[in-house]
Formats: sequence, structure tokens, C-alpha cells
Amino acid sequence: MPIVSVQNLDDPRLDAFARLTEAQLRSKLEPERALFIAESEKVIERAFEGGMEPISLLMEEKWLPSMASLVARMEDRLRALPEPRELPVFVAPRSELEKLTGFELTRGALGAFRRPALATLADTVGDGRLVAVLEDITNHTNVGAIFRSAAAMGVDAVLASPACYDPLYRRAVRVSMGTVFQVPWTRIGDTDVPNRPGEGTWSAEGIAQLKALGFTCAAMALSDDSITPDELNAQLAAQEAATGAPAKLALLFGTEGDGLAPATIARCDHTVRIPMAAGVDSLNVAASSAVAFYAFRRLSKLGRAEA
Repeated sequence: MPIVSVQNLDDPRLDAFARLTEAQLRSKLEPERALFIAESEKVIERAFEGGMEPISLLMEEKWLPSMASLVARMEDRLRALPEPRELPVFVAPRSELEKLTGFELTRGALGAFRRPALATLADTVGDGRLVAVLEDITNHTNVGAIFRSAAAMGVDAVLASPACYDPLYRRAVRVSMGTVFQVPWTRIGDTDVPNRPGEGTWSAEGIAQLKALGFTCAAMALSDDSITPDELNAQLAAQEAATGAPAKLALLFGTEGDGLAPATIARCDHTVRIPMAAGVDSLNVAASSAVAFYAFRRLSKLGRAEA
């Protein structure tokens, strides 16, 4: 393990951890240099197990023994690359690390990883039967929480509209507890067309792509013509009985407050509303996603394993 002791955060080798903004880390002009940051040993390990390529680590010295096994596995993978390289492990005093924003949430360790190229929609979905589509969700906490629920309920993939916040943003990764590396995800819709939140521009192409892959598209929205999850489940079961083919469902979730764009809802096959009591008419999008994933779990990896 090549340990590099640094006395302060001014060292330029720590730019990714201490100075680069999220936009700079994404490096859209040079995608081959784009990075993301994983916080805490558990999240770092999930990123590595999810196939992400580590660039460097930063931690307190006291974390070296507990992370030694993980670091060894990282080094083995890097040595097996066509162009082998080492993994620098930077060790800094706690007094310096405490200057980092949110340091207490890192549990003493940070990992810089190379940002992977996005896969195609078809490759991301594969033979999955239950996928989630996030339209223009502009809260990193909600993005991370949705991924965590998707992983727990066995959702096959998560698809993000061009204006949806980045699942690899540091806070989203942290809130997801690293499950963003367990659930396949990619962007959906034409990223070359301006996509302003609330307009649903992405869905003209995106929903057509989903339907071409055999998915029934269900907008999770408040609407007078909405049906319940139970009613949609019954319709999908009837469809399966009639065709002999397994149903495939895409659940679409909209941004906080305004929900899905009217244009997106109009392009979906169904509008689904979760029944609620006590005068409550809506749930936070992360909470509603968890309820919906559970309601349609028979289509998920979890449900298929139980069948």
C-alpha cells in the first residue's frame, strides 16, 4: 500500500477532495478525466464492488488497518489493468481533514473514482421488468433515497431525465449508502435538446424508447383519471394471461412540488395514484417511490426471486 503522508490540504494532489467543485469533477469537456467522490468505508467498498475504478484515497491514519483488505483488492485490480498503476493512499491529520465540508459524515475516509461512461438505455434495462424513471428531480437527498429504495426492492434499473440531478453527486451517493453502484442507471431522452425542468421535453423520445422495449409506462401523479397500484397490477396480470408474455413496467416520478410535466403524463399509458387517508393528497417523491416499488414488487428482482 503506497501511503503518502500529507500535512495539510494545500497539496495539489488533494484537489479532487478539497477544492474541485462537483461541476469540475464531472468535467464534461474532458469526460475521460471525470471523477466522483465516495464518502465512508462502506460507500467506498460499494463503489469498488460496483466496478468503479479507484483513483486515490484520503483518510486518517487510524483507518488504515480496517481498510487494508479493501485497499489490497483495489490494488490487485489496478495492477491487472492494461496499463497497471498504483493506488495512492493519502493520510492527513484529523485537524486538517476536519476542514473538509461534511467531514464528520465521511467516517474518516474519502475515495476518488473515475466516473464511468453512461451505458445505452437498452443495455441498462437489459431483460428487466421493473424500472424507475426520475424526471427533473432537483434534490440530491431524494435522488439518493430513491436509489436506496430501488436497491432494497429489487428494481432493475433507474433512468434519469437530462435535467434530473446527478446520482453520482457526493450527497446523493452518501444518502443512497452506495446503492447507486448496485442499481444500473443511465440518462433517458435526448440530451442534446434543451431540457428545462417541468417541460417534459425529454419524454417525447424517452417514453417512445421505453415502449419500444415493451414497457408499459405509468405516471405516478395526482389526477382525476388515475388508478390505484392494485388496479394496475390487475390489468398487467390480465395482459400477461392474454399474451403469455411477462409484463414490463416503467414507473415515472416527477420533481418535488410540481410533479411530472403534463406532456410526460399525457404520453404515459396510465396515471397511478397511491390511496391516502386523513386528508393527505401526496407524499414526498422518495417516500412515494418506496411505496410504489413495493406495490409492484412482483415484477422486480425481489418478487421474481420469491416466485
